[in-house]
This record gives sequence, C-alpha cells and structure tokens, in this order.
Amino acid sequence: MKSAYLILILLISFVLSSFQFTYGQKNEQQPFYNMSNKQIDSLLKEISKKPWTITQKMDYYSRRFLGTPYNFSCVGDGPYAIMEPYPLVNFKETNCMSFCEHVLALSISDYWDTFFDNLQNIRYKDGLIGMRTRNHYTMADWLPQNHWLLHDVTRQVGGAFTKKITRTISHRRFFAEKGIKDMTDVLPDRTLTIDYIPLDKLDEVENNLKVGDVCAIIDGRFDNIFSAHMLMIMENKGEKVVRESTTRGMTTFDTPYRQWVKMMQTKYKDKYLGLAIMRVHDELNTPGRIIKPWDIPRLKKQFGKRK
Repeated sequence: MKSAYLILILLISFVLSSFQFTYGQKNEQQPFYNMSNKQIDSLLKEISKKPWTITQKMDYYSRRFLGTPYNFSCVGDGPYAIMEPYPLVNFKETNCMSFCEHVLALSISDYWDTFFDNLQNIRYKDGLIGMRTRNHYTMADWLPQNHWLLHDVTRQVGGAFTKKITRTISHRRFFAEKGIKDMTDVLPDRTLTIDYIPLDKLDEVENNLKVGDVCAIIDGRFDNIFSAHMLMIMENKGEKVVRESTTRGMTTFDTPYRQWVKMMQTKYKDKYLGLAIMRVHDELNTPGRIIKPWDIPRLKKQFGKRK
C-alpha cells in the first residue's frame, strides 16, 4: 500500500513538473500576438530582473514580434480621439514605427504600467497624447523628442562616407492633407539638415553598426520628408540582420544585413538615398537598467545638448 502511494505521489510530481516545463517553454516561445496583456506584464517583470542591457532586451523583445502582421493603421491616439481613434498599444499587429516604439518601451520598463507610460512618452511630445503632439516625422519630431533615450550616430557609423541633406518639414501641410483645417498648436515649418549614409556605402559600414541601432531609410523621391521607413539592426546566430515590419512581406521579419543591403542597392536604388542611424545612449545602456516615466524629465535635462 505504501509503495503504491509513493508511486502515485511520484507520478503526480512528474506530471506537474512536465506541465510546468511545457508551459514555461510554450510561454517562452510565444509571439506577442498570441499573448494577453497580463502575460506581457508577467514577462516584463521577469525580464526586468535579468542583468541585460537595454539593447540586449531590444533584441529579445523584437524577436517576439517576428511574424506579427503589418497594418499601417495599427495604432492611433486612442478610442476617444476625433481622428485616428486606433489603439494606443497594439501587440496583435504593427507597422515600422510602432514596432520600434513598442520594442524601446518594453526594453526600458519593468511592468505593464511603466511600459504603457514610457510608450506614450516615446510616441508623443512630453507624453501628451494627441494628433498635434504625436512625433510624426522620424528625424524632425521623433528623434529630437526622444533625445533622452537615443542620439544620432550616423556620422560616427558612416565616417567619411556620410553625406548631408536639407529639407523643409511642414506639419501644416501634413495636417491639411488629413483634412484638418484648425491649425491651433500645430508646429511651424522647419528647415533641417541631417546626415545619412548612402546606399552604395552601407556594406562598408557593417562593422560599425551595433545590435539595437534604430535606422531610418532616407527617401529619395520627396523633398518634404526624410524618413520613409524605420527598422532595427539585430543579430541572429552571430550574423547581423535587419529586423523590420514592412509592406514588403506584410509582416515582421529578419533579413541578413548583407542580403538586405544588396536588395536596397539594386531594387530600391531609385527610391531611397541611404540610412540615418540612432543609438541608445551608452550611459543608459547598462545591465539591468530600467527607466521609469518620471525619470524622463531628468534625462531630458541630462541629454539636452544632444538634440
């Protein structure tokens, strides 16, 4: 009788341990689009305890977006917005900018609430949600407003290959094209000059790129925008890859860097000029680093000269 009871206990223990292993393995492999917000909250708490740098977490979290469907209108200003009342957070589908924003916000946060608030601080000027305060233009709005987290390293990466380009960015024109007539609090037109690395030199600078670099593809067709697309540089099995959400595949996927560059240099040479590169500040990219939403005003002062 005792031996039968012992066997039963051992069998139950084995089944429970097998379930825990399978569940943990399943959860570890789950893409975000199959996870609930509560599960993502638990994952944030778990990963925040690891001694990983921000860019290491960017690599981890961006992997879990692989296979996520592309939707240009996946995010907006929330259900109470007059225009674009799309979700403020979306893990079921993504686009190029939303992908980068979600990954950055996840990588500096330790639970759902800090993630949500950090995401809004990345997407909007001072975290104030609205069409007029959203960082629409990557190089004119998004990077300057996120100087507390990232800085432009295009010239550092491109060296002597780096070129400059000057364009005028007009929020008024952008809003008018959306049918908005009230220009209250809309930013004035701004003429800006930025650095970029030409497409035909991208294979020369591969070794200068780092995991976690956020890149903007500079448009070669229009004179009223800089960035036509955003992506991230990551690594897969020791090889640099371009990780992006794009209409090319209507999903989120990796392409080996050299293969991606060759494609750009041939198929898209008449469409794009090159890349601008943004990188998390070295001072922040330390093991276990978490940034709380209330830390951001201080960081803006700390990195204010790097706009």
